[in-house]
Amino acid sequence: MSVRSLCLAILSFGDATGYEIRKESTEGRFSYFEDASFGSIYPALARLEAEGMVTVREEPQAGKPARKVYSITEAGRTEFITSLCEPQAPDTFKSPFLLIALNAAKLPPEIVRRALERRKAQVLEELRLLTGPDHDQECAHPGSNWTREYGIACMNFTLAHLEEHGDALIKIAEDAARPLATAAE
Repeated sequence: MSVRSLCLAILSFGDATGYEIRKESTEGRFSYFEDASFGSIYPALARLEAEGMVTVREEPQAGKPARKVYSITEAGRTEFITSLCEPQAPDTFKSPFLLIALNAAKLPPEIVRRALERRKAQVLEELRLLTGPDHDQECAHPGSNWTREYGIACMNFTLAHLEEHGDALIKIAEDAARPLATAAE
């Protein structure tokens, strides 16, 4: 999914400012689909407006510059649906934790243990967000529950794997540290 499609996806749920689109794409219900920075969102919105895929209106704010609110047009809805019908790219997964795990034998056991605990805490927080009472009220869109349940299943599997196999990762670091400790004696 491109940033362009992400903007159209968010706007298909309702009007939004560039800031709101950024927030939805980083912290909100659209944060699982594509990385989008302000530096990529605003150019995409400008192109979408120039092509008639979105409209923009300015809303005055007391003591602040007017805010730009974007709305999707019928042409934008059509393009968005067309983009969803194309073969999707493979899912991507990036994890700083996995880089630590890959290099566990080069790290002190305490660093690996801390990274493992931090990752568990992150997964638990993600589960809290996905299962909290606020989430049900966010969107009544038909695909939202299925998508949320998929995310919950992924997070539950991740947590179970970390719980079941975390000690093995710490042992990798401990075993690698043992020859260093022996050599120092």
